[in-house]
Amino acid sequence: MKPPGRYRTLALGLLAAGVMAVAGTAAPASATATATATATDSAAASDSVQASTLGAQAAQSGRYFGAAVAAGRLGDGTYSTILDREFNMVTPENEMKWDTTERSRGSFNFGPADQIVNRATSRGQRVRGHTLVWHSQLPSWVSSIGDANTLRSVMNNHINGVMGHYKGKVYAWDVVNEAFADGGSGAHRPSVFQNLLGDGFIEEAFRTARAADASAKLCYNDYNIENWTDAKTQGVYRMVRDFKTRGVPIDCVGFQAHFGTGGPPASFQTTLSNFAALGVDVQITELDIAQAPTTAYANTVKACMNVARCNGLTTWGIRDTDSWRAGEKPLLFDGNGNKKAAYNSALTAMGGTPAVKGTANTVTKTAAKDPTKTPASPGSAAALPGSFSWSSSGILMSPKPDSTHNIAGLKDPTVVYYNGKYHVFASVASASGYSLVYLNFTDWSQAASAPHYYLDRSGIGTGYRAAPQVFYFAPQRTWYLVYQTGNASYSTNTDISNPNGWSAPRNFYSSMPDIIKQNIGNGYWVDMWVICDSANCYLFSSDDNGHLYRSQTTLAQFPNGFTNTVIAAQDSNKYALFEASNVYKVQGSNQYLLIVEAIGSDGRRYFRSWTSSSIGGSWTQLAASESNPFARASNVTFPSGAWTRDISHGELVRAGYDQTLTINPCKMQYLYQGMNPNASGDYNTLPWRLGLLTQTNSTC
Repeated sequence: MKPPGRYRTLALGLLAAGVMAVAGTAAPASATATATATATDSAAASDSVQASTLGAQAAQSGRYFGAAVAAGRLGDGTYSTILDREFNMVTPENEMKWDTTERSRGSFNFGPADQIVNRATSRGQRVRGHTLVWHSQLPSWVSSIGDANTLRSVMNNHINGVMGHYKGKVYAWDVVNEAFADGGSGAHRPSVFQNLLGDGFIEEAFRTARAADASAKLCYNDYNIENWTDAKTQGVYRMVRDFKTRGVPIDCVGFQAHFGTGGPPASFQTTLSNFAALGVDVQITELDIAQAPTTAYANTVKACMNVARCNGLTTWGIRDTDSWRAGEKPLLFDGNGNKKAAYNSALTAMGGTPAVKGTANTVTKTAAKDPTKTPASPGSAAALPGSFSWSSSGILMSPKPDSTHNIAGLKDPTVVYYNGKYHVFASVASASGYSLVYLNFTDWSQAASAPHYYLDRSGIGTGYRAAPQVFYFAPQRTWYLVYQTGNASYSTNTDISNPNGWSAPRNFYSSMPDIIKQNIGNGYWVDMWVICDSANCYLFSSDDNGHLYRSQTTLAQFPNGFTNTVIAAQDSNKYALFEASNVYKVQGSNQYLLIVEAIGSDGRRYFRSWTSSSIGGSWTQLAASESNPFARASNVTFPSGAWTRDISHGELVRAGYDQTLTINPCKMQYLYQGMNPNASGDYNTLPWRLGLLTQTNSTC
């Protein structure tokens, strides 16, 4: 990414040869291209802890692992300790049901539910709302209503009252619960709602819920719908298909998953996939399995992990003694709060590594002694290859000029998948300079038609803003947009989908660090990149002069306190280590991936790559040459035609969206900028467009 006022062309006729030194501290150029990787014990320990709890491991693939919680048990130290350590989603067991929230007509009681919601949000846990309309646990004044108009008014008022109180605080609502009958009819069950309002009461509830909170996910939730061929499953499927066809607002289907000892039916993954194909998310909402067999839990988790739109899993309770099926001991923790064998099988099925001695606070002796050694786990098998091959889409996104934005190029994309949508931020370039743009869409096929929101109309303001990076900083429950302004700057937002919610720019540094001033030469300070482990945050930047810099602060101090700026990597050929660095955590391992944009001997952009066992450690070459690149036109096929010979500044599509920047090595995609090979001229006016690479030689 270029800084303000810089003009150049791509056809530079550069030398291919160059030497790169990569180290954890400032280092001179070296005759070797590979440095020994040495991580700190604290970094290795942090990553082991993060991958050995249910919620943390689920988050690495953008999912959640939750638990149903009772307000009355929050004072139990063992209960609350497990809740805080293991789960990143919370469902109130009974505190949001009608007989608690509106025991008498029009008089709402949110005290018990508030206790759960406030505690969860203060700890960075999201909340599922359960439930708004259900035939059970109704106060008698509702179940005894005999007039349809009265019941309709009461139902809608209840939905508006409860959802209004928790607007913006609840991730997803079970809008209607258990409306279908058991047995072979596939029809609705009798209830006061069905008897007076007919089949249409479910649709009306969902439409009312959408109006009450447009940002919350709206779910239908039921039990015994896990087996694909069952009449009840088919009845729910027909309803969801009909809703999607007619535009009735439904976002997700919840599968309660109260299983016997055999676990899920053989067709469970098929069921999840078929519902997801209708365009809804699927969630396992009330999981418990009699006697908690390890294989049954593993199979349930795997079914979710194998379906992209399965957002996550929730167990109905925490310890066996908390369960409504206590005699069957169906949960992941015994009555004393100890992890059961099923816990390890569930964690391992997500790619996690169980901690030794049943505690998430213990690191294996091997990792503690030698942080370059990683305990064996299924995720370890999903290694990065030594060489890469890719297939490219055609042009997915192009500039959309308007009356005040005469855009030549769309550049430097950053992307996260969150809440059912891809959220893309990018630079827009023109002869007059740079600014930022935002767009979102649910599928890549919709990217070209997505509206562009120019962020110079937000608190980010006008002036030079370029090369964005977006992530959710979980400790503060806040979105960060990092970008360059001549300094390393950032804005914050509590709602990534609100382009007007970004704050005014603030700077990470008071001025350019001295070590950059001393080494930048005729280059430019560009392309800031932030990544955190569970102890520290690191800020990388480039200088277009062969240097990659790294600063550090603690997780608790972020975004303040970035000091100890060092040269993390350098190359004697400045074009071989140019700009656009990305650093990622590789899911299921103690490995980090660094990619840096280079300019090849033909003047075209491409990426080199390195790995390390620590963000703050040294880097070892992976695919790092013109003949063996991470991504270059030479290892990319273009089924729709070679619209570019440059693979330039972009970002890997992450498995999650938080500050750990975790990627799944089995599903690598890279959103990048390319352009017409025949284009030339001033750099600001080059016609950059966005495309998507998909890896074609995964080791998984």
